[in-house]
Amino acid sequence: MEPLHDEKLKRLERIATAIRRSIIEMLLEAGSGHSAGPLGMADIFTALYFHVMRHNPKRPGWGERDRLILSNGHICPVRYAAMAHAGYFPMEELKTLRKLNTRLQGHPHRTALPGVETTSGPLGSGISQAVGMALAARLDNKKHRIYCVTSDGEHQEGNLWEGIMFAAKNRLSNLTVIVDRNNIQIDGYTEKIMPLEPLRKKYESFGWHVLEIDGHNMAQFVDAVNEAVAIYERPTAILAHTIPGKGVSFMEGDYHWHGKVPSRNEAIRALTELRTLGKRITSEHE
Repeated sequence: MEPLHDEKLKRLERIATAIRRSIIEMLLEAGSGHSAGPLGMADIFTALYFHVMRHNPKRPGWGERDRLILSNGHICPVRYAAMAHAGYFPMEELKTLRKLNTRLQGHPHRTALPGVETTSGPLGSGISQAVGMALAARLDNKKHRIYCVTSDGEHQEGNLWEGIMFAAKNRLSNLTVIVDRNNIQIDGYTEKIMPLEPLRKKYESFGWHVLEIDGHNMAQFVDAVNEAVAIYERPTAILAHTIPGKGVSFMEGDYHWHGKVPSRNEAIRALTELRTLGKRITSEHE
């Protein structure tokens, strides 16, 4: 993977801010959906689609593409926004989120939108799906990599740990799991609902290579991915510590925004904050 130099990082930061604006606009138009998670993962998805993954928006079924599995499908607005900005489909289509006959359903549907690898909905299933793809790639002697984005809350699901155990047993080093460690779920904070810590030690005890990063630092994320690529005989988990609602002050860190969308006035306020953020990013790099 090419180095993430300052000029590229500046471009990625601008894209991430634009993706956050698109998320707010989509949710306002839809009138339903999830706000906190998509905003919190905008930096990770920007890095994946615009630097990390091998993919081709004009050929979404390209056989040598890297696979991205979204296990926590409710944060799909960030994936849709990243895909639109990357050129998979027209930007105007983002306004059809959750509408009748849309390709942009409330949880991703594999056959509805080219470039979406799996249908997601039931939490805890994505890692097992990614494990199957990683094992198939190895059996077919393919070189593409599999990335699986998961939420921290879904680590309360037992079947997720079966997939983690299977991946380690089979030494699936072509698999990288990215955990959105934002500490919230729909009913409150994860450590109050069902504590997950020590999450790193749990993965390590299952035989995984584990890295912890600031999920809003794209340079750290790229470095972690490069380290994962260099690790043989073990899958890698990247624990990405994120702020839910990142970029919108009144949403940040508040679990109530997990499954809530902004009103029109709140959306105007959010978009104003994000425009200011975008201007600051531009001025800081001039």
